[in-house]
Amino acid sequence: MGWKDAFGDAMKELEAIQQQLARLDRLDDQTVGLTALHGDLTQSRLKILEQLQVGVTGLREENREVRRRQDRMISDLNETRGELRDLIDVLRPVTRPEGAGGISGEATWPPPDEPTQPPEPEAGNGPFAHVDVHPPVSTDTDSQGGTMENTGQGPQPETGEDQDLALKTAIEAAYQGTGTPAPPLSAATSQASADADDPRVAHGVLLLTAAGVASAELIAHRDTWEWLAALAVDHSHFRTPPSVEDIKEGRIQTVLSGRSLIALLIELWNTRSTATPLQGDWALATTTYNRIAAELTDVTGQGQTVRIVLDDGLPQEPGD
Repeated sequence: MGWKDAFGDAMKELEAIQQQLARLDRLDDQTVGLTALHGDLTQSRLKILEQLQVGVTGLREENREVRRRQDRMISDLNETRGELRDLIDVLRPVTRPEGAGGISGEATWPPPDEPTQPPEPEAGNGPFAHVDVHPPVSTDTDSQGGTMENTGQGPQPETGEDQDLALKTAIEAAYQGTGTPAPPLSAATSQASADADDPRVAHGVLLLTAAGVASAELIAHRDTWEWLAALAVDHSHFRTPPSVEDIKEGRIQTVLSGRSLIALLIELWNTRSTATPLQGDWALATTTYNRIAAELTDVTGQGQTVRIVLDDGLPQEPGD
């Protein structure tokens, strides 16, 4: 009877193996096997991608709307700034003190007659009035005091307005290429005109040249453009370009008007002068200002496009 028991155990093992094989056969089933699982994963992936696409599209629309609102706010702020500056220019002559400058109370007090009065009573009524030498000395001192007042008042009229006029005359002469300005109105004018190496004169010539430019093409990295736009956006003459085109490798291409170019040059000039050396603002302002200056210096009025490239890895086009 031992062989019967062994046969029964073998049959049980075969039944167990058949059950396991039956489970494995279910993997090939189209409804519950690997194929069905793969289909479910594919559908889930497509649904996730669809949801992400919808979300990204919504974010892009919101970003565009925020940019449009930002541009409108910047334009409104620039207009308000311009109106405030015009109002300040109108009110400045009304609030300006009469005299050499400063506060009106300081300009009118003490009275101007007081400095000229003390020398005469001190010379004639002092304790040494009986000495014969004093009368001529007092008259000499009076005359010397008068000449010193006259010489002291000589350079006084050369205030900021005269210096600005001298600087404007020198800049216009350099821009027109005459070499020497018109006859100077004063000593300060002639001194400013004679200083041909004044960097302000070269800066003024660049501003006049930019004023004659209709449009200038700018190529730079988007990060650099964002820094330039943030630097000049508060200037009253800067206008945000209507379009900023993305080109390959993170670069952008846009067009600036001559008016916006003036604002950018002014802000770059100020930043280059006030920024800390060996820092990012100083490096960006200096390099950008020099690139713009190099392009404006070569302008000959022959209809060529002013093309400012802030990318040393981008070759210059043959036609430019």
